[in-house]
Amino acid sequence: MEVRLMVLDVDGVLTDGKLYKSEDGREIKTFHTQDGLGIRFAQANGLDVTIISGRVSVAVENRAKELKIEYVYQGIKNKVAVLNRLLSELSLGLEQVCYIGDDWNDLPVMNKVGYPCAPANAVELVKQQAVFVTGRKGGEGAVREVIEHLLEGKINELSVLRYLEEEAAIVQ
Repeated sequence: MEVRLMVLDVDGVLTDGKLYKSEDGREIKTFHTQDGLGIRFAQANGLDVTIISGRVSVAVENRAKELKIEYVYQGIKNKVAVLNRLLSELSLGLEQVCYIGDDWNDLPVMNKVGYPCAPANAVELVKQQAVFVTGRKGGEGAVREVIEHLLEGKINELSVLRYLEEEAAIVQ
């Protein structure tokens, strides 16, 4: 069955996994622009993208808005329950889901979905559960690498140029 939904953890997947704190306690996250452009391309090619994170961050909320990610769940302890509710709403099955995770708390979801993936910096146990492990680390284009893997055959110079022409304001 074809993957229709990509679900992303944040820390260690969309970011490098480090927690940056300002002197006033605000959390700062960095995101890779190649992941952003890849997410927008994936969405334009029929792949829905969702974020499910155990932490809560304004930076994640803002980044998701920039990338037009409709479903963003933060502060989640039971990712499987949230995913099941979302799949019911979207009329999708677990076998149609690609999940990218990097740490132990991602294993319950990875063991349920049809296409579990891990970035190069994931812990070993998570890599063992993944059907695809990227060469790039989280926060360094790992999400883009998974997207290119999933959309293999749909990505070529013509399809990319057509996408860029149609997308008036590209947010990376």
